[in-house]
Amino acid sequence: MPSISRKGHLMPESPIRKLVPYADKAKARGTKVYHLNIGQPDIETPAVALNAIRNFDMKVIAYSHSAGILSYRKKLAEYYKSVGIEVSPDEIIIGAGASEAILFTMQTCLDPGDEIIIPEPFYANYIGFAVNAGVEINPISSSIESGFALPPIADFEKAITPRTKAILICNPNNPTGYLYSKEELEVLRELVLKYDLYLIADEVYREFTYDGLKHESVMHLKGLEQHIIMIDSVSKRYSACGVRVGNLVTKNKEILATALKFAQARLSPPTLGQVAAEAAVDTPPSYFKMVLDEYLQRRNLVVEEINKIPGAFCPNPKGAFYVVARLPIDDADKFCRWLLEDFSFENQTVMLAPATGFYATKGKGLNEVRISYVLKVEDLAGSMKVLREALRVYPGRTL
Repeated sequence: MPSISRKGHLMPESPIRKLVPYADKAKARGTKVYHLNIGQPDIETPAVALNAIRNFDMKVIAYSHSAGILSYRKKLAEYYKSVGIEVSPDEIIIGAGASEAILFTMQTCLDPGDEIIIPEPFYANYIGFAVNAGVEINPISSSIESGFALPPIADFEKAITPRTKAILICNPNNPTGYLYSKEELEVLRELVLKYDLYLIADEVYREFTYDGLKHESVMHLKGLEQHIIMIDSVSKRYSACGVRVGNLVTKNKEILATALKFAQARLSPPTLGQVAAEAAVDTPPSYFKMVLDEYLQRRNLVVEEINKIPGAFCPNPKGAFYVVARLPIDDADKFCRWLLEDFSFENQTVMLAPATGFYATKGKGLNEVRISYVLKVEDLAGSMKVLREALRVYPGRTL
């Protein structure tokens, strides 16, 4: 029988989705499962986006331009201007979600065998994108004690080799919720200039910042116009994950021309998704105020309840809608599976994402989990009660 490709063997399972069969079996047994494993908001998608799909009246759902519908790119440029980012429509390429935009970026900027530095823990699918592009990830660990702040510049310089071509950050961060400061971005600016690297910034959680803090975009950094690629998406901003529309933004014309060739090879991004995304740009500010107020309550509840659990620790994130918590457990993968296979409290259990899948360094994250606080406050309160009871009786408890 022919063998599976090397890439196929290297491609990891999703730490977010690999436990789904166990959750399905738990539900089949009649157990209620609180889904804290995936960043799928329960917030309603804005009405303007839904209405645009309902009122779609073209006779043919045709291919769009490979870079994306021009009217949408013009609308996006207006949106970016509203947050202090000056770009033109021809400096934007639309992808099937931020996922495709990141893959285009890796394929455009790095050759197979080149290295990309990413502070860990990081969004688990970066590993899959890197495998797909033949790129090697060189991780630098951040620590839960610092709330997962940017690692020291010395750690970056130790990691840089002749094969290093880029640094990738997520700001605000998935999975940690950490919000990089202007000062931290300036540190990266100096590093990128010193070693002539690309700086790729995944900024899909831009709108979700708390405690009076504001998001600082890499597009605001001076002197890096030819080095920066910003990644964005409508999935979380408008609670529209299923439309599969994201984009890359750069001032570098060579990157744009090259990424467009990859975009042409897959023909076009989703037409109906772009119709919804274009309309969503007109979402009123009141929507975001409501969303932020809701997420703030959720964050406060989760952080407070986890830190009440003996032996557990959870930093207070300033952005996105995730926390990485340290729990008194022997093995996060085993614990998360045990929750679904062997545990229930009042006929309920919780589904978490083991943090091991968010690290590239083997052995990291063994006692950490990622929690997405995307459920309503009442359900989060119930899930924290279940988690507390689970940790009380878990056979692999370490404290």
